[in-house]
Amino acid sequence: FDTSTIISLVTNNLLWILKLLNQKFKGDFYITEEVKKELIDVPLKSRKFKFEAITIMQTIKEGNLKLSEEDINVKTDELLFLANNIFNAKNEWINIVHKAEMEALAFASFIKADAFVVDERTIRLLVENPTRLAKLLQSKLHTKVTVNLKNLRAFQHEVGRVNIIRSVDLMVIAYESGLLNKFIFENGSRKNLLDGVLWGVKLRGCSVSENEINEIMKIEGF
Repeated sequence: FDTSTIISLVTNNLLWILKLLNQKFKGDFYITEEVKKELIDVPLKSRKFKFEAITIMQTIKEGNLKLSEEDINVKTDELLFLANNIFNAKNEWINIVHKAEMEALAFASFIKADAFVVDERTIRLLVENPTRLAKLLQSKLHTKVTVNLKNLRAFQHEVGRVNIIRSVDLMVIAYESGLLNKFIFENGSRKNLLDGVLWGVKLRGCSVSENEINEIMKIEGF
């Protein structure tokens, strides 16, 4: 898990779903040391996000979220350098990622994880569709953006094949598995439940479009 997805879950009071997903799929959910710093160490020093940090600590204590112990500093630094030296505007490299998400990606790649869970759009597009990312950067910066293909190919080679999912995908799985049924109180409320949880994660950080949500609702029969 990257920081972004855990934040989407904890701010929607959905962190408890990890325990049920663990029980259903018999998998291990990991965060790295840098992600832990962003989720726990730094927030504990604040007042605004201290309670969220405490709930994440409890989730780790219960074993539903584990802290990786692999030494992946070298791979992380390589990916971080490559990623931030792929896109160029006005003869300057565009820093598009930070260490925590690169460490999480490096760990997912290193252990050949079934999935890398991240809500942040930039890193997802960097892995899945760098051409689209270049166009988005160009539109955002209002200037021409060039791509260093050598560094991009080196990055792709280092990462390998990584299956990326988001908190919105986890919520669809949870909904289809009946893990959210306790929130169904009356006839017709299934639609509101799914719509509510999808928009909840979207509005709290998950990169998912309104069209995607509408398509999910349609697939689920609404």
